[in-house]
Amino acid sequence: MAVGVTSLRAQGGPQHGPGFNAPVASTHRIDLGGTTLQVDFAGGAMDLSPDAIVEHVRKAGNAVVAYYGKFPVVGARVLIVPVQGDRGILQGTTWGGVRGWAGFTRMRIGQHTTQAELDDDWMMTHELVHMAFPSLPDDQHWMEEGLSTYVEPVARVQTGELKAEQIWRDMARDMGKGEPRDGDQGIDHTHTWGRTYWGGALFCLVADVAIRRETHNEKGLEDALRAIVDEHGTINHDWDLPKALAIGDRATGTQVLTNLYSEWKDKPVTVDLAKLWDELGIKAVGGGVDFVDTAPGAEIRKGITKAK
Repeated sequence: MAVGVTSLRAQGGPQHGPGFNAPVASTHRIDLGGTTLQVDFAGGAMDLSPDAIVEHVRKAGNAVVAYYGKFPVVGARVLIVPVQGDRGILQGTTWGGVRGWAGFTRMRIGQHTTQAELDDDWMMTHELVHMAFPSLPDDQHWMEEGLSTYVEPVARVQTGELKAEQIWRDMARDMGKGEPRDGDQGIDHTHTWGRTYWGGALFCLVADVAIRRETHNEKGLEDALRAIVDEHGTINHDWDLPKALAIGDRATGTQVLTNLYSEWKDKPVTVDLAKLWDELGIKAVGGGVDFVDTAPGAEIRKGITKAK
């Protein structure tokens, strides 16, 4: 299975994608505390130096380590494919079990990408998070994409790359895109962009809050996801979603994930987001948010972004 951020599914596997068979111009290695991440550059001119891009990959890898406690797979490769005449971080796609690599990510980056655009990029972290969950059947692809959409900014707050105010502002602005629309048949059966990315992220947020409520904020979604990785639930293994959720529930001592999936999979379930933001102490002010630390769920909000 392939997961990426510009389409729901890449076709034909990475060996058929642009750049996969191109000669490697340079190779770099990043130590992520027991895991070596290999970064290869396909041929092509870029305005940025390879060192600048490798450092960006390192920051993304460190965010994954912060959230999961370790990098999820042993043996991972990132292939940087320059796109001539273009600019920006254009596309990322990640596969499991490719030519001896447990995780393989291909990133297409424009030749004229600036350092500011690189610093503003979220896609690299999003793609590396994909390595930390098993490959799922097509109907459950929303969990793969939604999980990366949710975890990526939280992990970057934990490393200090982002401010908590920024990600809660973005969630308050964007989570509504994941709500069911007319004709929705449940999250397993409604494969729109909004339900796949933001519906999956909304599932993760609701689950995180519920786990923390039930455990008095001692455990969260992070604990469930770490347990899944510890049981080899990574991108190079094919599972179904109930198997992964059951492992996560055992780690938190709850049934939150299994029960929430049972409720959401076959029918539309709407979340009262206004109530949720109020409970978490998130108040929209102009183009940003203020935190209300007297709100009943303020400590849960803080716990979500607190580094372990």
